Amino acid sequence: MKQIPLDLSADQPQSFDTFVTGRNAELLQRLKLLAAGTDTSTHTASASTDRFIYIWAEAGAGKSHLLQTVATAVGPRARVITPASANEAQDSFDYSSQISHYLVDDVDQLHDEAQIAVFNLFNQIREQGGWLVSTGKLPPTRLELREDLRTRLGWGLIYQIHDLSDDEKIAALLQATLTRGLEIPPAVLTYMLTHYRRDMPSLSRMLDALDRYSLATKRAITLPLLRELLQQESEEQ
Repeated sequence: MKQIPLDLSADQPQSFDTFVTGRNAELLQRLKLLAAGTDTSTHTASASTDRFIYIWAEAGAGKSHLLQTVATAVGPRARVITPASANEAQDSFDYSSQISHYLVDDVDQLHDEAQIAVFNLFNQIREQGGWLVSTGKLPPTRLELREDLRTRLGWGLIYQIHDLSDDEKIAALLQATLTRGLEIPPAVLTYMLTHYRRDMPSLSRMLDALDRYSLATKRAITLPLLRELLQQESEEQ
């Protein structure tokens, strides 16, 4: 049988509802409040440290997911800055009264000039108003960054995204199958968790691919079908 092309790179639309909370309820609530705080009076209020949030976790934990979710909730008054966009646009870190939320992803990967720029942006937000949410893979004290920027990142609120337990991941995948109207034996999900990448974005994409593969082959979702799909993905890589 001819192999069916897989698309395991496409992310689902991101929202607070699609982020599996686990032990991260406090962080999620904080970001929801931050995303809702777009009125002018709050925007220019004070230099309170709760307007600066640093989120750290390993790759695949959902840092980018949360930043994009905040950006979607805020709309045009939000600006997402990544190392790539910082390289492409020199004015990415320019402060603007039209922007209320600055969302800097993977701050630990910024080059030296960009580190200076985000440091200056931090000071402008502190003086003139706004919010800054940044992410990295380690807590601020362990980042290999300029000392002044590392100090600024540690000045606000710091949250670690706690990984889900295996039981929480299985429960989340089961809930996702119910939402999609799929009938998948729990053993299939357990096998996916133990024989595939373990982060939730990858598991969710594999679940979508499994659904499409089942429809394309007109076969029920079973353990042999999953093994076949995993083998196909391995060969494509």
